[in-house]
Amino acid sequence: MSPSLPDYISDSTNVINSGFLKLDDRGSKWISHKKSAEKVAKLYKDTKFQGYSTRITNCSSTIKFIVGNDGLELADTWFCRVRHCPICQWRRSLKWKARAYKGLSNVKDRFRSHRWIFLTLTVKNCKLEDLRSNLTNMHAAFKHCTRLKSWPAKGWIKSTEVTRGKDDLAHPHFHCLLMVERSYFSKKNYLSKAKWSQTWQNALKCDYAPIVDISAIDCSENPEVLIPEILKYQTKPTDLVGSRDWLVGLTEQLHGTRAIAIGGALQEYFSEVGREPACLADRSEEGEGNGTELRFCWDACERDYILD
Repeated sequence: MSPSLPDYISDSTNVINSGFLKLDDRGSKWISHKKSAEKVAKLYKDTKFQGYSTRITNCSSTIKFIVGNDGLELADTWFCRVRHCPICQWRRSLKWKARAYKGLSNVKDRFRSHRWIFLTLTVKNCKLEDLRSNLTNMHAAFKHCTRLKSWPAKGWIKSTEVTRGKDDLAHPHFHCLLMVERSYFSKKNYLSKAKWSQTWQNALKCDYAPIVDISAIDCSENPEVLIPEILKYQTKPTDLVGSRDWLVGLTEQLHGTRAIAIGGALQEYFSEVGREPACLADRSEEGEGNGTELRFCWDACERDYILD
């Protein structure tokens, strides 16, 4: 007897009409990211990154799912692995998050008395052609901060995000999850927002007070809630598709740079976070299915995945 589809996707009319994939939350995300990928591929076309355009166009054109108890589970597809491909950026983020959740669980078991703070470090917007040099300076400044006697974190995760500002300027900033001892919150050791800004300014050696944001995670809260914010995209998909010149310039400026850095006591637990996953199509992160396979092909005219 062949396996049956879950009740919520068992209507044959839905399957035949191709809207089936939209009935599953994972499926809807595939459609959304594929549409964004089409836009990015179009912007790369006829530029020095024409090869990226071709690869992104072919990325996940055919995807095979296993029907699981909670929805569709990815079984197989081809990923282009272009850094700014919206599909691969999304899948890469999922992998990093899964690794981070696992590592964080072990960290909490070992460092039960420690607390967590969320830190955002910014600089003034810069011209896109100056982005790489600005990031180099920011990374050096952050490294300087970690060597200060007043640096409170025993371990940290730092992610780099670049958004598109007004007049096509780049806005680079860091999102950091810091693990600190409880004594950090004492009057003697606590760093106010103003002190963080001053420390960051001194490290940057800039002539303005940079904007920083600092918030503590309540003892009753789980630091896992911040993992999605730390390990999301490096650049918003909407920023990637806004301008051909901006996308090409961003690609040039970020080539060879790292998006994620781990330091201190967290290195032992998060060493795989930030590294390119060997496999982006891994059923183990989704769970076990019932054996029913569904294969979808992207229809560029319909801009939808059609059941094959």
